[in-house]
Amino acid sequence: MSNGLNRASWKYAFAYTGIVVGAGFATGQEVLQFFTSYGLISIVGAILTGLIVMFVGRQAAKLGYATHAKSHVVPLNTLFGDKLGKLVDIILAFFLYGLAIVMIAGSGATFNEGFGLSPQVGAIILIVVAFLTLLMDFDKIISVIGMITPLLVVAMLIIAGYNILNPMVPFSEVNNYNDISRTPTGSWWFDAITYSGFTLATAFSFLSIMGSETPRQSVVKRGAIFGGILITFLMLLINFGILSIMPKAYDVSLPTMQMAANLAPWFGTVYSIIIILLIFNSVVGFLYPFLTRFTKPQSGKYKILLVASLVVGYLATYIGFVELVNIIYPLFGYVGLFIGIMLTVRWFFLKRKAYNLAGKISDDNED
Repeated sequence: MSNGLNRASWKYAFAYTGIVVGAGFATGQEVLQFFTSYGLISIVGAILTGLIVMFVGRQAAKLGYATHAKSHVVPLNTLFGDKLGKLVDIILAFFLYGLAIVMIAGSGATFNEGFGLSPQVGAIILIVVAFLTLLMDFDKIISVIGMITPLLVVAMLIIAGYNILNPMVPFSEVNNYNDISRTPTGSWWFDAITYSGFTLATAFSFLSIMGSETPRQSVVKRGAIFGGILITFLMLLINFGILSIMPKAYDVSLPTMQMAANLAPWFGTVYSIIIILLIFNSVVGFLYPFLTRFTKPQSGKYKILLVASLVVGYLATYIGFVELVNIIYPLFGYVGLFIGIMLTVRWFFLKRKAYNLAGKISDDNED
């Protein structure tokens, strides 16, 4: 029984990680902007983010389980009330769509740097595959997304490990290349907290649905924790890897691709494929909650909105990947922070309620 629970938990953990680890994360662009540009203190920032992600991710999954959520609407209404919940709901839905657009743009940049294809052609390839996947049911989507994450873990161990052992500059000199002008706020701890909010915001809808689709709460809780651990581990690996290629990381749009190329040119091509698969994960993971927020899964309206969303996403590839990251990510982080604060408040009050109830039962027994 325990092995079965662990397998189910890891299935969701891999899917959770696969959604969070998209274009910005796997290419190193997010990690560079939110962490590495601060130098060695970025290690502490990444750990802080990881701890927050583990806690709030678990609370989000538990809330989805408790509310039997088919989308993020009911969990948000539970946290914020009907009126404010509706506002956050709409904001979250459209930010998810905005992130899907960022991922599509990221696929174009990756196809361009990895294979020499134009960004628009690369985006079309991803869009077609995402379209076919989003026609599947939720459980099959989870399985598809979860299969790709282990590839990243193995690849990043190899790539980051090589660069850490063969740094361009000694780690003792890394702080000479700090550039906080590239960071969202210039405050390492605030950016770490903001990034945890961004991570929660990207995964909240998925975690809510995941919670409702799981027959046992223990699977939900473990899946969220395991996923949080994986995300933290990958974040630290990528951060260490980018630190090892300073200051070259500032000159490329895809730092992890540079890390892979340092190992071997052919490995850069292999990693390009992995990045594209992870971007695909995120596009699917972001679009599914967006689509199901406004339509019934697999309905005619669902398919129409799916096509329209992907067409607009393609047109947005003309804006550029890095520019979209700079615009959307910090704003979305604040939305996630808002949700994370409310999840923490809810957790606190539930714990307090349980404590008071236990005390009352104890008093009654004494009487």
